Amino acid sequence: MTARTIVSNISEAASAASSSYRNLFNRRLTWLVAGLAGLAISFVFDILTGPAFLSVSDVVLSLFAPQQSDETVLVIVRSIRLPMTVMAIFVGASLGVAGVIMQTILGNPLASPYTLGFSTSAGFGASIAIFTGFTLPLVPWLTIPFAAFLMAAVAAGLVYSFATLKAMSSEVMILAGIATLFLFQSLQSLVQYLAAPEVLQAIVFWLFGSLLKASWSNVPIVGTVFIICFLAVIPDLWRLTALRLGDMRATALGIDVKRLRIKMFVLITLLTSAAVAIVGTIGFVGLVAPHIARMLVGEDQRLLVPMAAVMGAFVITTASICSKLISPGSVIPIGIVTAIIGVPFLFILILRKQRNNW
Repeated sequence: MTARTIVSNISEAASAASSSYRNLFNRRLTWLVAGLAGLAISFVFDILTGPAFLSVSDVVLSLFAPQQSDETVLVIVRSIRLPMTVMAIFVGASLGVAGVIMQTILGNPLASPYTLGFSTSAGFGASIAIFTGFTLPLVPWLTIPFAAFLMAAVAAGLVYSFATLKAMSSEVMILAGIATLFLFQSLQSLVQYLAAPEVLQAIVFWLFGSLLKASWSNVPIVGTVFIICFLAVIPDLWRLTALRLGDMRATALGIDVKRLRIKMFVLITLLTSAAVAIVGTIGFVGLVAPHIARMLVGEDQRLLVPMAAVMGAFVITTASICSKLISPGSVIPIGIVTAIIGVPFLFILILRKQRNNW
């Protein structure tokens, strides 16, 4: 076999591999587009559903021709349902991105924002604010979100400090997170035990997680945090993909693994805290959405991270629709619905032993 033949064979093999990869990438990109289409459909249905029956024409007129819409319908759509739906998208996308990043940097398929105790600590902060009756002087409506965000930041500081002392490894971060989770869970239970019945009811309602807290005053907060964090992740997508090969191989490619983990850890904290601080505790979205995205587009973070955001938003909006359909005339807290969806999915993951694939 001549050298020319060998070069020709290598060139043909490389061309075939490149063509195969492009076809695979395009198929996965198609799934991302399909996910966006599904999210758009769930967005419309979420606005349509609710205690007050509205037709498609009512909603369309309220959104695009408010001068021709009935005043009552306009208030329902623009002041109540639309901010709830937009909040659902931002919260779901935030938890989806936080979950997929956490699973990547920890190398654990069962990791989620709740693994490090952020949501529980945020719940404790909200419980303290409700229990003490403390209010911020100038912006009292931000009191509970601020307390939740502050406690989530404290939890993040504890996990980060412990992980730094014992080397920034995924195992240490998980153990520190579990310890933090139990700590704040115990403190939260103590507050609930000491609270008066009416205060306890308010605390429990917040912990359930509900989109009823959404308004045009707090939607921009979650949306801004999500957009900033998402843009901050984009330059490191290839590094996250390389990290899936293992720490040693990622280091061999010139990646500062410790620095990457710290940056992603901060972004996870911001995404989870901002989402939970407004709407309360919403479980399992950070676990379910990344796995759905991974099954559709694979491990390439260029597609996986956006797909996780889309799937997180889709799960929340779908759960919102279900929460309004299960009990007509009322709205079941969305945290209950997402838990009902998430627990069976967690059992499926365990039974299929997907841990072996990581």
